[in-house]
Amino acid sequence: MSEPTAQSADSAAETTDAPSATVPDSTPPTESVAAPPAPTAAPASALTGSPATESAPATTTPSTPVAGAPKPGPRPGPRPGPRPGAPRPGSTSPASGNAAPVVEHPVRVRPASDPRQFGRVDDDGTVWLTAGDEPRQIGSWQAGTPADGLAHYGRRFDDLATEVEILEERLTAGTGDPRKTKTAAVALRDSLPTAAVIGDVGTLERRLTAIIDGADSIAEQRTKERDAARSAAIARKETLAGEAEQIGAETTQWKHAGDRLREILDEWKTIKGVDRKTDDVLWKRYAKARDAFNRRRGAHFADLDRERAGAKARKEELIEQAQALSDSTDWGPTAGRFRDLLTEWKAAGRAPRDTDDALWERFKAAQDVFFAARNAANSERDEEFGANAAAKRELLEEAKSMADPAKDLDAARSQFRALRDRWDAIGKVPREQMQSLEKGIRAIEKRIADAESTHWQRTDPEVKARADQFASRVAQLEEQAEKAAARGKDREAADLRAQAQQWREWSQAAQSAVSDL
Repeated sequence: MSEPTAQSADSAAETTDAPSATVPDSTPPTESVAAPPAPTAAPASALTGSPATESAPATTTPSTPVAGAPKPGPRPGPRPGPRPGAPRPGSTSPASGNAAPVVEHPVRVRPASDPRQFGRVDDDGTVWLTAGDEPRQIGSWQAGTPADGLAHYGRRFDDLATEVEILEERLTAGTGDPRKTKTAAVALRDSLPTAAVIGDVGTLERRLTAIIDGADSIAEQRTKERDAARSAAIARKETLAGEAEQIGAETTQWKHAGDRLREILDEWKTIKGVDRKTDDVLWKRYAKARDAFNRRRGAHFADLDRERAGAKARKEELIEQAQALSDSTDWGPTAGRFRDLLTEWKAAGRAPRDTDDALWERFKAAQDVFFAARNAANSERDEEFGANAAAKRELLEEAKSMADPAKDLDAARSQFRALRDRWDAIGKVPREQMQSLEKGIRAIEKRIADAESTHWQRTDPEVKARADQFASRVAQLEEQAEKAAARGKDREAADLRAQAQQWREWSQAAQSAVSDL
C-alpha cells in the first residue's frame, strides 16, 4: 500500500484554487502571527508503522547527531507558507537596503492537536496509537525523548487533518472536480489503518467517509448544473445566430445592423460552456450571416457610389446651364427656366458627400447672379411704376367731378373716354397697387354702362309696341264680351271679361316698366 502522505501530496497539488483561508498564501501576512512548529521529515518506515529508528525533529536540534539516524527529507503533503515576517522568495531583505515591496496576506493557522490524548511513546521508543478499540503500534522512536516523538507523530496527524480539511473545503466551495476529491478521500481513508500518526484517527475517518458519500451527489448536481448552463448557452447562441441570419438576409439599416452584429459578437464571446462541435456549427451560422450582410452592404454602397457619380455628372450639366442663364435679362422666362433647373437638380439625387455641397454652392451662385440682377431691375421699375400709380389716383379723384350718366349720358361718355385715354397713357403701376386702381376705373365704367342699358330699354320700340299690343287686346276682349251679352250669352260674356281683365293687368305692367326706365 502506498504511503498516505504521498497520496495527500498529490491531492494538495490539485488544490490550486482552494480558498486562501484554508491554503496558506506564499506571501507573508501583514501582522506577525506565531508560526506553527516547522514540520520535520520522517522516513517511510515511520509512516507505515515499521519499527525503524526515527530521526530527530527539526525543533529538538540535538547538539550531537545520533549515529546511524537517517537524514530527514522533504515530507509529502501540503507545504505551509513562509513564516510571518519572512521575505518572499526572490525578494530582497529590508536590511539589505534594496527591499522589494512585498504584498502580504493573512494566514489562518489551525490549532495543533494534542497527541497525548491519542497515543504514547514508551521509554524504549515504541510508538503507540491508543485511540480506538485497542492500542496499535505504529513505529519506533530513537531520535530523541519520548515527548519529542509524541510531538512528531502529532504533527504528522495534523498534516493529515489539514489535507482532510482542504478536501472538505474544496467540496463545500464547489471548486475542482468532485470525482477527484472523492478519489483523494478514498485514498486517505484507506491509508488510515497503517498511518504512522497520533491523533483522533476515528474522527478523520468519519470526515473522510462524509466527503466520499457527499461527492457523488455534488458531482451529480454539478453535472446537472453544467448541462443546464450548456443548454442555456446553446439556446442563447442559437437565438443570436438566428438574429444574425435575419439581419444578414433582410435588413437595410446598414449602420444600426452593423452595430448590432458587433454587439452580438461581443455577447457571443462571453457565453461559455458549449461543446466545441455545437459551438463550431453555431459560429459558422453567425459568420455566414455576417458575411452575407457585409456582401449586401458592400453591393449597396457600390451601387450608391455609381448613382452618386451619375448625380455628380448630371449636376455639373445643370450648373453649366445655370451659369449660361445667369446674365439673361429676359426676366420672366429665365426665372421659369431656373425653377425647372431646380426641379431637375432635386431629381438628380445626391452626389458624393465631399462634393455635393460644393456643387450646390456653384449652382446657387449662378441663380443668385440672375435673381440679384432681376431684383435690381425690379427696384428701378418699381420707382417708375410708383409715380404712375400716383398719377392714376389723381385721375380717379378727377372722375368724381364727372357728369352724372343718369342725367347727362352723352357728357359722361365723352368725359370718360378722355379719362380712359389719359389712364392708358400713364402706363404700368406696381403689382401690389394694380388691383385697387383697376377696381376704381372699372367702377366708373360700370356706372356709364348701366346708364346706357337703362336708356336703351326706355327707348326700345319693341318694348313700347308690346305695351300697346296688350292695351289693344284688352279693348278687343271687352268688345266681344258686350256682343255676347247682347245675344244673351252671359256665361261667355263673363269669361271674356275675365280674360280682358288679365290682359289689362299685363298692359299696365308693361306701361309701368317703360315709364320707370
